[in-house]
Amino acid sequence: MSDTTLDKAKRGNPVTIMSLPLGEIKSQLIRLGLGVGDTVKCLERLPGGTIIIQKNRQEIAIGYDLAKKIQVIIQ
Repeated sequence: MSDTTLDKAKRGNPVTIMSLPLGEIKSQLIRLGLGVGDTVKCLERLPGGTIIIQKNRQEIAIGYDLAKKIQVIIQ
């Protein structure tokens, strides 16, 4: 396990969210169902840096700049 940011996650890896950026972005992520302690799977890394994660059966696209601000533990 290693402590890093979401933009470093590899396709197929499960990651556990350790911290979210503060402010409006955090509120939006919580509304999408993402919170500290959640384990999500990196489904895909698209050209341009967008990362698609999966929590349960929900798929969420996260832009590269935002992914750099989300602290995770890669399992």
